[in-house]
Amino acid sequence: SFTIVEFILLLFGGLDAFEAINIAFATAGTGGFAIHNNSLGDYSSYLQIVITVFMLLFSINFGSYFLLFTGKIKESFNCEVRCFLLIFITAVSCISINIYNMYGNLGETIRNSAFTVSSIISTTGFSTVDFDKWPEFSQTIVVLVMFTGSCAGSTAGGIKISRILILIKGISKELLSMIHPNQIKKITIDKKTIEHETVRSVNVYIVCYLLIFTASIIIVSFEDYDLITNFTAVASNLNNVGPGLAKVGPTCNFGFLSVPTKLVLIFDMLAGRLELYPMLILFN
Repeated sequence: SFTIVEFILLLFGGLDAFEAINIAFATAGTGGFAIHNNSLGDYSSYLQIVITVFMLLFSINFGSYFLLFTGKIKESFNCEVRCFLLIFITAVSCISINIYNMYGNLGETIRNSAFTVSSIISTTGFSTVDFDKWPEFSQTIVVLVMFTGSCAGSTAGGIKISRILILIKGISKELLSMIHPNQIKKITIDKKTIEHETVRSVNVYIVCYLLIFTASIIIVSFEDYDLITNFTAVASNLNNVGPGLAKVGPTCNFGFLSVPTKLVLIFDMLAGRLELYPMLILFN
């Protein structure tokens, strides 16, 4: 339904049916392939705003929409959704303040910032501006939201907000246990207890993620490119984002990399999309 609505809104924006259906599918699946070499850089403000909104919509847990449509409004805005929206708003606000002098227009600044953050945090990978030319602070935020990703149960990639929440609550629990050894404390999200098996699974996932990430960077570094290129290339592929920074920025591509490096990044893309475990089981 969302795909159909977006398709219709894109038609209203002046796109022909072929282009509109391609962009709608690429947004819905957070795939990010546009049919122009400059991605969506030449699209009107209206089209960019529409796509920004739908990238966010496809980043939210579809279970939340079910709760919303069945009248359970409070339950639909659960902890994960609230954290996701908070991260998005905070990132957009910080980047907008940081890049305002580059554009000099508040509306254009917020639109470019919101589109880029929405594209990266949803792991869609569309681009309207070359954010590789943004200040270091803004680039850092862009890289950080590559890792957070969006909500579980969405079409997006990344680590997922729910895992990060469980990890943070797990760290808090361990710290409290050190201060109060006899206290019994359980991890809860939305007043529901998270079972130990779930917490253990998340911890193992994060460790596997870091091991694959580290190994990939080490192998890619043999190409002797700069650290930013190597780091963001692996981060972008493992999180299924698309563009990185430096030589793999939004106006560049991965065509110049050697075959061994491409094979590593192919593995990272599949591992990130399949949640790591299926790819690791192949080697078990």
